Amino acid sequence: MARESLQAPWRMDYIRDLSTSGSNTQSLQQPPKDCFLCQAVKASSDQERRERLVLWHSDQIIVVINKFPYTNGHLLVAPLGHVADLDLLDEPTLLQLQQATVRCMRLLRRAMSPQGFNIGINLGRCAGAGLPGHLHQHVVPRWSGDTNFMSVVGDVRVVPQAMNQLFDELRSALADL
Repeated sequence: MARESLQAPWRMDYIRDLSTSGSNTQSLQQPPKDCFLCQAVKASSDQERRERLVLWHSDQIIVVINKFPYTNGHLLVAPLGHVADLDLLDEPTLLQLQQATVRCMRLLRRAMSPQGFNIGINLGRCAGAGLPGHLHQHVVPRWSGDTNFMSVVGDVRVVPQAMNQLFDELRSALADL
């Protein structure tokens, strides 16, 4: 069945006039104290990195396990700096972002044998960014049948593995990568 489209060009003026809070066009000079990615970057001891679920970092990028995953093994790849948009990253950071994403895929394949991946970035609150000020790329392993009725019926997401167990498995597989 073909869907009809209703055009309302007058709405664009309204949309453009909305508050720009949550805009992703600028980097914040002072990151908010509650930015979990900035807190992860500052973690200095092994215990702090474990508590923040930091798998590894390079000179430009950090990789953490998502505490609120879509599914088991959901990783986040982010620049070390509190930067809101891709066009604010320099070329070496952009390259490391993609290289780390590929490394995440290899790690997840080795540790969890997913059948596919969702990879993406939500830029700005209106695009679904839960943390619009600190750019991060999602790497989500997927399996046939990994979604179920629980999220629809019970408004609950079922993640079949404890975070500390996943952390240990991924850190172990990372040593072999």
